[in-house]
Amino acid sequence: MTTGLVVAGLILAGALAHAAWNLVVKRSAVSGPTFVWLTVVATAVLMLPIAVVTAVLAPPSWPDLAVAVIVAGFLHIGYFLTLQAGYRAGDVSVVYPLARGTGPLLAVLLAIPLLGESPPVLGLLGAGAVVVGVVVIGLAGGRAHWATARAGVLWGLLVGTFIAAYTLWDARAVTVLAISPILLHAGTNIIEAALLAPLAVRRWSVVRSTLRDHWREVLVVAVLSPLAYLLILFALQLAPVAIVAPAREISVVFVGLAGWLLFREPHPLQRFAGAVIVLGGIALLAVAR
Repeated sequence: MTTGLVVAGLILAGALAHAAWNLVVKRSAVSGPTFVWLTVVATAVLMLPIAVVTAVLAPPSWPDLAVAVIVAGFLHIGYFLTLQAGYRAGDVSVVYPLARGTGPLLAVLLAIPLLGESPPVLGLLGAGAVVVGVVVIGLAGGRAHWATARAGVLWGLLVGTFIAAYTLWDARAVTVLAISPILLHAGTNIIEAALLAPLAVRRWSVVRSTLRDHWREVLVVAVLSPLAYLLILFALQLAPVAIVAPAREISVVFVGLAGWLLFREPHPLQRFAGAVIVLGGIALLAVAR
């Protein structure tokens, strides 16, 4: 099996897992920092034995690992909290495509000042297509619907900013610093759990009720979320960020379809058309190198 097929398989599997846990969160209507804390704690517990074995077999540079996971922890917590706030404010078929489309777009744009890169013509065309797709999704339903969709659009763009930030940071960690994806993700989850712990302690009654009523959702997210991202981190070790980051956003199409079929969200054709345009722009970004 060629490297290209391995990368494609990793990206597709990661996109399916990512779309699945996002839909579980939306369908269960459970969200907030206590739910996030429960999922990251559960993930940390599940990953700890694997991380210990990995560290013993291939000891990392502990200072590099410490810096990488601390910064990543803050970025991923920002992503989780803004994503769930977006789901409370707007439709999943608005928030999710905008977030997943904005992330790779910003990653390309930020690569110019941060990495000294010059996007080719195809990259600029792809960026333009993403913007067009964003407008199509945001204006679904016409001006009368814009008042409702606007909140979802704004939250989606904010989530996309966090996606771009953690993608660039984590890609540097697993490539330039040669940190194991397993150690990076396990350490990041520990940092996330620690950052949210004071909030969880103050809301302990909510934590207990959330765990009692939604333990299945906690477990699903605790398994699927790290699985989705670990697959992408391993793909980043085999292919450039400019290919992996945009290509993983095929999950936009999966979620767009689910928003229509499962949640019966309004204006499915225009939103799906916008998601396809975003996906087309992402495809151009992927082949622009």
